[in-house]
Amino acid sequence: MAAAAEAGPGPWRVGFVGAGRMAEAIAQGLVRAGKVEAQHVLASAPTDRNLCRFRALGCQTTHSNQEVLRSCLLIIFATKPHVLPAVLAEVAPVVTTEHILVSVAAGVSLSTLEELLPPNSRVLRVSPNLPCVVQEGAMAMARGHHAGSSEAKLLKDLLEACGQCEEVPEAHMDIHTGLSGSGVAFVCMFSEALAEGAIKMGMPSGLAHRITAQTLLGTAKMLLQEGQHPAQLRTDVCTPGGTTIYGLHTLEQGGLRAAAMSAVEAATNRAKELSRK
Repeated sequence: MAAAAEAGPGPWRVGFVGAGRMAEAIAQGLVRAGKVEAQHVLASAPTDRNLCRFRALGCQTTHSNQEVLRSCLLIIFATKPHVLPAVLAEVAPVVTTEHILVSVAAGVSLSTLEELLPPNSRVLRVSPNLPCVVQEGAMAMARGHHAGSSEAKLLKDLLEACGQCEEVPEAHMDIHTGLSGSGVAFVCMFSEALAEGAIKMGMPSGLAHRITAQTLLGTAKMLLQEGQHPAQLRTDVCTPGGTTIYGLHTLEQGGLRAAAMSAVEAATNRAKELSRK
């Protein structure tokens, strides 16, 4: 990021057009990880209400989207998808080939972004998820025709301040939305169900939910840090005739595996429908 920061115009280096929760989460991750100094972040939004959290981080703010483009080279567009075309039309006159333009708007394809921006614009798409708020996000990234490996490397290095970032073909972006974007809600439903099972058996609600959340966190860390396939870890937990195999049998009878697969499939198909629209 140092090279990009040195090359950037003005006092700010990373710009956010749109100041919603996801934009704030990414900015917070960059600042807290020391990737970018707070005063080198400039965010724009129509009203002060959406900018107050950026100001609390020590970031600069403005109501002018074009000012963000004039002051920064790395721009993250974090508007609602239906608003983005109008925003791109507004800023297009000040876009240069020096800019790196990143969209986190769900369902807006790279080809659409490139059509709405000047020729040869360096464009990338990122699909983040809500745990970026706590710097544990799962993000997928795809690059357009004029964004090269150096732009992808720069962006990945920055975004890993907010969690895990994987570069994927654009065809996988909708799958990522179904798996990781919607998956947060699927995991929450499973977490709630596990805790309610403990509550049914007599455990206080607050304790049950805390233990469930910690169990999910610990399991995820083991899968990531040890690189095990989930089936292997599941086998390690099971003992012949023990408690776990009885519970797993019940989950299989309830169709948990098929239901989870169908949920990802349904969410992915809906993301594809929205992309076409």
